[in-house]
Amino acid sequence: MTNSIGELEKDARCIFVIGSNTTENHPVIGMKIKKNVLYNGARLIVADPRCTDLAKIADVYMPHLPGSDVALVNAMMNVIINEGLADQDFIAQHTEGYEEMAAVIAKYTPEYAEPITGVPAEDTRKAARLFAQSGNSAICYAMGLTQHRTGTDNVKSVCNLAMLTGNIGRPGTGVDPLRGQNNVQGACDMGGLPNVFTAYQAVTNDAAREKFEKVWGVPLSGQNGLVLTEVINKAHHGEIKALYVVGENPLMSDPELEHVEEALDKVDFVVVQDIFLSETAKRADVVLPSACFAEKDGTFSNTERRVQRVRKAVSAPGKARTDWEILCEVATRMGYPMSYENSEQIFEEIRTLTPSYAGISYQRIENGGLQWPCPNEEHPGTPYLHKDGNFSRGLGAFTAIDYINPGEQPNEEYPLILTTGRSLFHYHTGTMTRRASALNEHVPAAELEVNPEQAKALGIANGGLVKVSTRRGSLEMKAKVTDMVTPGVIFTTFHFAETPANLLTSSEFLDPTAKIPEYKVSAAKVEKI
Repeated sequence: MTNSIGELEKDARCIFVIGSNTTENHPVIGMKIKKNVLYNGARLIVADPRCTDLAKIADVYMPHLPGSDVALVNAMMNVIINEGLADQDFIAQHTEGYEEMAAVIAKYTPEYAEPITGVPAEDTRKAARLFAQSGNSAICYAMGLTQHRTGTDNVKSVCNLAMLTGNIGRPGTGVDPLRGQNNVQGACDMGGLPNVFTAYQAVTNDAAREKFEKVWGVPLSGQNGLVLTEVINKAHHGEIKALYVVGENPLMSDPELEHVEEALDKVDFVVVQDIFLSETAKRADVVLPSACFAEKDGTFSNTERRVQRVRKAVSAPGKARTDWEILCEVATRMGYPMSYENSEQIFEEIRTLTPSYAGISYQRIENGGLQWPCPNEEHPGTPYLHKDGNFSRGLGAFTAIDYINPGEQPNEEYPLILTTGRSLFHYHTGTMTRRASALNEHVPAAELEVNPEQAKALGIANGGLVKVSTRRGSLEMKAKVTDMVTPGVIFTTFHFAETPANLLTSSEFLDPTAKIPEYKVSAAKVEKI
């Protein structure tokens, strides 16, 4: 997040939520947005194929078709430019690339975008005016925006919108990605990506690499590694000989699960390090039981870049050990001795190699977290980035982006669009929440959300059994007839091993930059059983 969570409750005067079912997937943040709207008069714009909890209280709700985000945001910007609502001073002083971007935007009138997005042109106009004229406007998005073949374009589009209206670099504004899992931000900060060291220092950068080599005492490769989707594909081709999976369950969370299963079968040696015997762990050659969050000390970095202490509350069961202890032991047995006394000693090493964490210490976050960048121990942390329009790269870069169709389009055989997501009561692949009896009793199985108009045409009753199919396979589940989804769109969750929704999603269409699969758009059909 460029800004802080608390600003969504008090400083933002308009909040644009796109591709995020915030009250179910980020309920604390969702509560803050609702309080701001209901009690402080903040304006709310929601763009989502489903009529979510926030959509019901929005000033403007735009039920756009999955995968049409670029067209929708471009149409909003077209209105802002044509009606003289752009912040020309901010654009002139703090950005570059505006003319190229504006030239592409010119054709995206609300009328031009309407057949693509399904959003009435007048609603697009209302949303654009509201966002541009409210003073402090913030954008929140989640995986509904990123899990597309154009995920990077989608994110750049909302960045264009923020800069076009000058809504960046002050409280209550900004572009706020709501991270999908706890400590995803921290994992990325720590180099949990195949092309960077900590703090996003590129492995291809000679100076950065030399700094790490000096501290670690080993030569390091200057070549980028593989992202998860590339690993699975190479494993399928027999090019990956060993796989070490830590806290991940690709046999539930990756697209086209049959493809993933075949890939894992071709890997000579699979190690899984996890707190439960997940679907992936059941197929591993070796399982290393690790401690959960309440059984270890350390830090988490949350979605607003806040680094916070985690303290051990209970002892780990059986032979389970903390992740860092396991990794150190494996490294030592492989010939690279790693020895730390505790998690704080590891954090002290992190500080020396990570400029944005340099001023953060266990002592400083004893009674509350600090937001990076925090370059020294006198620095108070950074509640919001790009203050007064001062971007880290110098000038903020507009990007000229054209709309590209999703990889799969509905046709005669598969006339519907299947999109997937989460439930309030379960989390990700259900590794933990499916073991909670109360949660499992409340939501024991996946359901397929179908619009009443669609259900009537197909002869489907609420609670009736249906078969949903894509080009990858079929699943059977109960139908939930609801106007929460728009006609032509169906929705289900991916938490349930009995009906694994990612059996239906495609691994074929990847974002060319981030390599993320297009989870949110699959051509599908539904049949009554």
